[in-house]
Amino acid sequence: MRLASTLAALLAAGATFGAALPAQAAAPALQIVKIYYDSPGADRRSNASLNAEYVTLLNTTRKAIDLEGWSVRDKTGYTYEFGADAVLGPKKRITLRTGQGGDGTSSVFWNRRQYVWNNDQDTAYVRNATGKLVDSCSYKAASRSAYVTC
Repeated sequence: MRLASTLAALLAAGATFGAALPAQAAAPALQIVKIYYDSPGADRRSNASLNAEYVTLLNTTRKAIDLEGWSVRDKTGYTYEFGADAVLGPKKRITLRTGQGGDGTSSVFWNRRQYVWNNDQDTAYVRNATGKLVDSCSYKAASRSAYVTC
């Protein structure tokens, strides 16, 4: 009797039982985790300065991702496309640097001689090989920040 009256009181008060919690969105397979948009020092387009401007991507899956044909683009339309040998292991990161260098397993190079990421605001987009948007990250620069974590 006591259990029945307690249950009736709870139901009258609006209690629900067995309600599902809202599902969280799954992380994209390739996620933008950091954009370093304002390299240290004066912007004189030295290769060291260009390479200090970068985007870091994370494979959030438990499987390697063949990045051939995947792309990273800014709001203006500057686009980098990964080549045939770009494979990112599970839970691994890869950094796309603006300047020139030799591609490896943890860094690839845009091979540009000018900056890509605006120091005030911009958006990075990652698309898979079929052109589908996988992830994006926008920023508005804070006065003391040179990068954003996404």
